[in-house]
Amino acid sequence: MKCPCWFAFVWLFIAMLAPSASAQGKRPNVLFLVTDDQRADTIAALGNGVIKTPNLDKLVQRGFVFRNAYCMGSTVGAVCSPSRHMLLSGKALYHYKAKDKTGTMGEVMRMLGYYSFLISKRGNTATAYHAAFDISGYLEDNKERTSGHHGRTAADKTIEFLKKTWKKDQPFFAYVGFEGPHDPRVAAPEWINLYDRAKIPLPKNYMPFHPFDNGDLKIRDEQLAPWPRTEEVVRKHLHDYYSCISSIDHHIGRLLAVLQEMGELENTIIIFTSDHGLAIGSHGLFGKQNLYEHSMKAPLIFAGPGIPKGQSDAFVYLFDIFPTTVELVGGKNAAGLDGKSLVPILRGKQQTVRDTLFLAYKDEQRAVRQGDWKLIRYPKVNFTQLFNLRQDPDELKNLADNPAHAAKVKEMREIMVQQQRVYHDPSPLTVDTPRPAKADESFFKDAKGKKKKKEP
Repeated sequence: MKCPCWFAFVWLFIAMLAPSASAQGKRPNVLFLVTDDQRADTIAALGNGVIKTPNLDKLVQRGFVFRNAYCMGSTVGAVCSPSRHMLLSGKALYHYKAKDKTGTMGEVMRMLGYYSFLISKRGNTATAYHAAFDISGYLEDNKERTSGHHGRTAADKTIEFLKKTWKKDQPFFAYVGFEGPHDPRVAAPEWINLYDRAKIPLPKNYMPFHPFDNGDLKIRDEQLAPWPRTEEVVRKHLHDYYSCISSIDHHIGRLLAVLQEMGELENTIIIFTSDHGLAIGSHGLFGKQNLYEHSMKAPLIFAGPGIPKGQSDAFVYLFDIFPTTVELVGGKNAAGLDGKSLVPILRGKQQTVRDTLFLAYKDEQRAVRQGDWKLIRYPKVNFTQLFNLRQDPDELKNLADNPAHAAKVKEMREIMVQQQRVYHDPSPLTVDTPRPAKADESFFKDAKGKKKKKEP
């Protein structure tokens, strides 16, 4: 009797994923730490001279940092949701299927012999993706964010899993999705008192208003602060933001201390990232519904057995984390992932895995980066930005209208079209009847006083 085709395929799939002989034995645990709305420039050891992150600093000092890690973008205003779906599926923005757990990170790690645990906020990851884990649970987001101690419950639940549920007869894979520093950002005095608000610098690209209509200037996130964005208001928000990050950092330290006590720290791969960044005053914005560096970049650190100390400027998507993790623990990645393993970079065999990045937000914004150059296109208002990020990392000097750069604009636009084909993005880069691009103070008057919509 012949084996049914589907059964043969399943076993072929498992065989592809099975650890190599050299990986068998005491395989490493994996602790995957994911914050919510944390900018890439909010770790002291990576150059922020104000923020207090001693535990993340230790990971940086002993691990490998990717300085150009990006969320690809979003098809909806709640950017965190598509970001986490991409991250857990290893697939790009227009390719993942939120109702199908097949081949997702939780399922694959279980097939590799890992006892899997997930704790995360409710509403931004499909239930099917949660179901792929042996144990999964949710945080009460608003309760956690107003408790004064961002990260505490997620750490408590993970420590309980490690001490009471996990048996050492198999390695663990723990996905810890912290609920902060997403708003509401309420920090207890012990975190607030770490900072002198008057000494918190404004972003270099601080602006009172965003200079044109980007398509979502009045969304919930943008109504967290009044217009114009004053220096006082921006510092207040940064103070709360930094304080909540310090709270999370403290609770990450608790997790690492427990692993040390259990004798497991040296056999645990630790991955730290966030789902995307946030504006908080940069370019006159407060949310993440834009394609500037401050909002699409996230910190990304790998530390643990077999991972050297180092840094890379390679272009990385957050959905590369999945295939990288599988290869680090001795598995083989199945075909069909958009993510690329970063192991060759970690091991010094390659400098990069791609030369181009493509970013998208709803049907309002598109961006492409290649080398030092970045082009952002706003089709609904017929507006284009061109930046040289080596010379202008804060994206302040738009070169798109400079005749000297006309050829570069054309070249980058062609690259954008090509990337749209690669990722099956259906949105046009121009419209027949664009909106007016101007966004002055009068533009925001009808947004003031509106009830803010709840976001997960």
